[in-house]
Amino acid sequence: MSTTLDHQASLDKLIVFFETISLKTCQNLSGIYTEDAYFKDPFNELRGLPAINHVFQHMFVQVREPRFRVTSSVLQNDTAFLVWEFLFTMKNFNAAPQCIRGATHIRFAADGRVNFHRDYWDAAEELYEKLPLLGSLMRFLKRQARK
Repeated sequence: MSTTLDHQASLDKLIVFFETISLKTCQNLSGIYTEDAYFKDPFNELRGLPAINHVFQHMFVQVREPRFRVTSSVLQNDTAFLVWEFLFTMKNFNAAPQCIRGATHIRFAADGRVNFHRDYWDAAEELYEKLPLLGSLMRFLKRQARK
């Protein structure tokens, strides 16, 4: 049976993983996630280590210099919440640095690896509004909704 102290070590390891993420560290996530871990973000809902590996590796295909800055975390028993900033530059559009702010709900298995990962962030505000053409439309719709 794991304890909160064990989970603190697991949380610390997870934060280091996110803050030092690289294509190499995303090749094999078996030290971070369980084989049957559940993962959900605004674009994916999947289960299993191969699928989670793919999501992280694909991030490096889509954007340049992706990295996370964890700004706060809370741990209670086997459950943690991380508040983060995802920093990157787009490959095909605006080369200016971008920042998406969000949070992640994590649950740890008894062995300290993540078996549940759910990201919360607003894709419309944090991503779509920053894209050419689509961004203009999203900002227009947002203004209209406020009237």
